[in-house]
Amino acid sequence: MKNKMIFLSSALVFAFFTSCKNDAQTLASNSAQTEEYVGKEISTDHDAEIDKLISQMTLEEKIGMLHGNSMFANAGVKRLGIPELKMADGPLGVREEISRDNWAPAGWTNDFATYYPAGGALAATWNAEMAHTFGTSLGEELRARDKDMLLSPAINMVRTPLGGRTYEYMSEDPFLNKKIAVPLIVGLQEKDVMACVKHYAANNQETNRDFVDVQIDERTLREIYLPAFEASVKEAKAYSIMGAYNKFRGEYLCENDYMLNKILRDEWGFKGIVVSDWAAVHSTAKSLKNGLDIEMGTPKPFNEFFLADKLIAAVKSGEVSEKEIDLHVKRILRTLFQVKAMGGGTRAKGSIATEAHYQDAYKIAAEAIVLLKNENNALPLKLDGVKSIAVIGNNATKKNALGGFGAGVKTKREVTPLEGLKNRLPSSVKINYAEGYLERYDKKNRGNLGNITANGPVTIDALDPAKVQEAVEAAKSSDVAIIFAGSNRDYETEASDRRDLHLPFGQEELIKKVIEANPKTIVVFVAGAPFDINEISKKSQAVVWSWFNGSEGGNALADVILGKVNPSGKLPWTMPVALKDSPAHATNSFPGDKAVNYAEGILIGYRWFDTKNVAPLYPFGYGLSYTTFALDNAKANKDSYAQNDVIEVTVEVKNTGKVDGKEVVQLYTSKSDSKITRAAQELKGFKKADVKAGSSEKVTIKVPVKELAYYDVAAKKWTVEPGKYTIKLGTSSRDIKKEIQITVK
Repeated sequence: MKNKMIFLSSALVFAFFTSCKNDAQTLASNSAQTEEYVGKEISTDHDAEIDKLISQMTLEEKIGMLHGNSMFANAGVKRLGIPELKMADGPLGVREEISRDNWAPAGWTNDFATYYPAGGALAATWNAEMAHTFGTSLGEELRARDKDMLLSPAINMVRTPLGGRTYEYMSEDPFLNKKIAVPLIVGLQEKDVMACVKHYAANNQETNRDFVDVQIDERTLREIYLPAFEASVKEAKAYSIMGAYNKFRGEYLCENDYMLNKILRDEWGFKGIVVSDWAAVHSTAKSLKNGLDIEMGTPKPFNEFFLADKLIAAVKSGEVSEKEIDLHVKRILRTLFQVKAMGGGTRAKGSIATEAHYQDAYKIAAEAIVLLKNENNALPLKLDGVKSIAVIGNNATKKNALGGFGAGVKTKREVTPLEGLKNRLPSSVKINYAEGYLERYDKKNRGNLGNITANGPVTIDALDPAKVQEAVEAAKSSDVAIIFAGSNRDYETEASDRRDLHLPFGQEELIKKVIEANPKTIVVFVAGAPFDINEISKKSQAVVWSWFNGSEGGNALADVILGKVNPSGKLPWTMPVALKDSPAHATNSFPGDKAVNYAEGILIGYRWFDTKNVAPLYPFGYGLSYTTFALDNAKANKDSYAQNDVIEVTVEVKNTGKVDGKEVVQLYTSKSDSKITRAAQELKGFKKADVKAGSSEKVTIKVPVKELAYYDVAAKKWTVEPGKYTIKLGTSSRDIKKEIQITVK
C-alpha cells in the first residue's frame, strides 16, 4: 500500500525469560509435515437470504459496498444488518488502527500486537506446520481487533535480489511458495478471517510498479508465476485475492480479463472477491466487467473512486447493468457469511499480544535462522573462560516492527539482538557494546515519497572514525566479538528496489577492521534479501543469517548463538556471488522502463544457476547445523508410474553428530532427455526431520506424478512427458546425496 509508516524509535520491551526456557525439541515444532492442508469452500447455503437482502438494497447502497468507505473498509448497510467488511494490513502482524480517512494513527491504546517474522523468514523454516501456526496465531489477533480480512500473504516470486519486498515475499521457487502459503491461508481462515492473497500477479519489482507492463511467455507464467496463486485458490480456498498495481500484457491487473476472469474464475473456480491494491484502479465499467469486486485506495475522497459516483452514473446511463452490480455484491455478502460476520453462528474468538502468540513468533524465528558458515566449530559459543563479549553494530539495537514505506506493527515487545544476549548470557559475562556504524541517508538524493520507486534510499557509507575506534577497542578488549550487520526495514522497503547488493552504511569496512582486531568474530546478518557478503564470508569464521524476525527475534538469535537451539533454517533463495549472476540481471531484463520482458523465462533463481552452471555464493536450500546428517537407503515405492500415480520416496536421515537437530530433506526432479527446454532440476518435495543424536528417522515424501508436468502452450494444458526421470535427494540444490531413476508411462 502506498503509505508512509510513522516510525516509533523505540517501544517498551518486556524481557522474555520464562516461556522460552523449554528444551530445544519443544521449541521448534515436531516437524512431521505429514498433514495436507485443505481449506473450506465458500458456502452457497445463504444464497436465498443474500438474494433477499440484495432485493431490498438501493443502488447507492450496493455500490457503497464496492469501494472503500474508509481507509480499510467498504460501506455496510446498517438498516439491513450488513456490516462493513473490515480489513487490516499486514504481513508482519496486525497493523495499528489508523484514522478512517487518512494514514494518521488513530491513537488507540489497545491496538498493540505481536510482531511476527517476515515472509522470507517463514519460508526459511521450510516447515508447513510453522506456516499453519503463523496463520492461526495471526488469525486470532485479527479477531481480537474485530477484523474480517487480512491483506496478506504476499506470495509473489523473488525474481531479483534487489526487490524492495523480497523480505516479505517468500521464495524464488514456486513449489516452496505454495507449500508455505497454503497452510498459512488455511490457518488464518480457520479463525474466520479472510486471507487476501497478493499481489495477483507478476508484481516482482517495486521500480515503476504503478505502470510497468510485464511481458511473460505463457509457459513461464503458468510454471513459475501462477502456481502459488493457483494452490491458494484450489487447495487453500482463499476467500480473497488482491489485484496488483502493474500491467500484464498491456492491461492493468485490476481490469485484466485474462487474469481475473479467464484464469482466476473460469479455470481455477475462484468463488471469492477480488480487491484492488490501494489506488490501483484505472477504469469504471471495464474494471467491474473484467473481474474486480472492491476498489480500495487513498488519494482522493471516497465518493470519487472509479467504483463510487462514477459507477452510479454508469448504471444510470445504461453502460453497466444493475444485474452486474448484484453479482459483485453477492460475492461480497457470501464472504461475510463465510467468516460469520453475518448470519449468526459462533465466530472464532480472538486474543492479541499474548504470551502464547509471542511463543508462536519465537518458534518460527528459531527455525528460520540460517547458519551459513561455521569454521572450527566457532558456534555454538562456548562460554568456558569467556569473561567478556563485544557486541558491535547498529543492528544489535535496531528495531524493525515499524519503519520503511509499508505496513508495520505497533508492538510492546521487540527483543533486539543485544537484549536477547543480555537475557540469555550469565551475569558473569560482561557485554561491551559499540554501535560501530551509523544508519544515515542522503536525504537530498532520496527522491520524494510520492515517486520513491524512481530513487530508493541512498545511504551515507562513510564511517564515523570515533565509532570505528570504539568498536575496534571493544573487540580488542573482549574474548569474543559478535557483529550484527545487514539491513533494516527503512533500507529494504516497499515502494523502492535497492540499487545494488553492497552492504550499506560502510559496514563491510567496519567488519574487516573488527575481525582484524579480534579474529574470534562472529558475523550475524539481519536482513530480508541477499547482499554481497563475499569478502566477509571469506574472512569470518562464523556467519549467521537472521531476518526481520519478529517480537522474539533477539531471544531466538541468542539461543542459536549459545547453542540452546540447533539452527535448521535453509535459504529460500540463492545468494549470488555477484548481481550479474542472477538471471534477471544476467539477461539485462531488470527493471525495464515502461515494459519489462522476463527474458530468463522459466530459469528463475536456482534453476538459472544450476542449468547455466553458475556458482552461487550460497545455494538455494542451503543451511548448516551444529550436528551432521547422512541420507541413506533412498528408494521409491515403484520403478514405473502411471500419470495418476503418486511417487512415494523414502529415505533414512541419520544424525551422525552429537547434538539433536533438524534436517530438511529436499527432493528435486530432472529429465535429461526431454523434448522440451527444462531447468536442470526443480524442487518437487521437502520434509523437515527432527532427529536425535546418533538416531535415524525414516522420511517419506510423496510427489504426485502430475507435479512433473510442464505447461504445453499449444495444447493449452498441463502435460506429463513420459520417459525416465531422476529423483535427487539432498540438503540444498547443490548438495545432492542420493539419486533414484524412475519411469513415467
